[in-house]
Amino acid sequence: MTAVLPLRAPAAARLLPPVAPAALHALRATAAFAGRWSVRLLVAAAVAAFAVLAAGPHLMGYRTMTMLTASMSPGIDPGDVVVSTPLAVTDVTEGMVISYHIPIDDHRVVTHRVTAVEHGPDGTVTVQTRGDANDHLDPWTAVLQGDTAYRVRAVIPEVGHLITALRTPAVNHALVYGVPALLAGWLLLGIWRPEEDAVAEEDATDDDATDPAVGHPASGSLTTRTGQAVGGRGPRTAHRLAAAALLGHGHPEQVRQ
Repeated sequence: MTAVLPLRAPAAARLLPPVAPAALHALRATAAFAGRWSVRLLVAAAVAAFAVLAAGPHLMGYRTMTMLTASMSPGIDPGDVVVSTPLAVTDVTEGMVISYHIPIDDHRVVTHRVTAVEHGPDGTVTVQTRGDANDHLDPWTAVLQGDTAYRVRAVIPEVGHLITALRTPAVNHALVYGVPALLAGWLLLGIWRPEEDAVAEEDATDDDATDPAVGHPASGSLTTRTGQAVGGRGPRTAHRLAAAALLGHGHPEQVRQ
């Protein structure tokens, strides 16, 4: 009678990490990478919008205005933002698109094309205008006030819709109260993650720090059961510091600014 003995798997095979935790770790890494870059892009877009629409007019002297009607279509559509730069009223000529106060009703600002210019003996400049999409001239002639007029130099498509939406009470309250709450929740979740997530990360770290040939930690690698290298600070430490600063429990020199 021949005895059949079970064969032991090679040591290297026994040390291979399971497929599922590795795939989960890769998925988490991909999601974290996408999340970081999404936040960076949103912050960059917000900074650019603030620079162009808020800081730029004060620092560089130009003006921005959202087009509300289709009187200048197709060049300027409703929801587009026009960027106007100053020029002397005496330099206004026929064919320019300018932004000015109309002389009737509520004296609102309109952006139309100049069709005629008249220079008065007292130095005043009177213009006749018309919207590109209108069949008739505007029913007024406007005397440009002061020494400066504003000529349209650029058009930013569709941005005005976003500006109008941000000015609504619901969106305004969501930005003021919702965004800080979401940020605080994200930071707190980074600190108090579910226990199984922490255990999975510990196992993945232990597997990465193990030498497959001998089954011992690789040279130069010393890890703890928290999944972090000795003497290092991992992402959870960064989350704790950020959350403490946000909630007002950070170090005094970090909070008093």
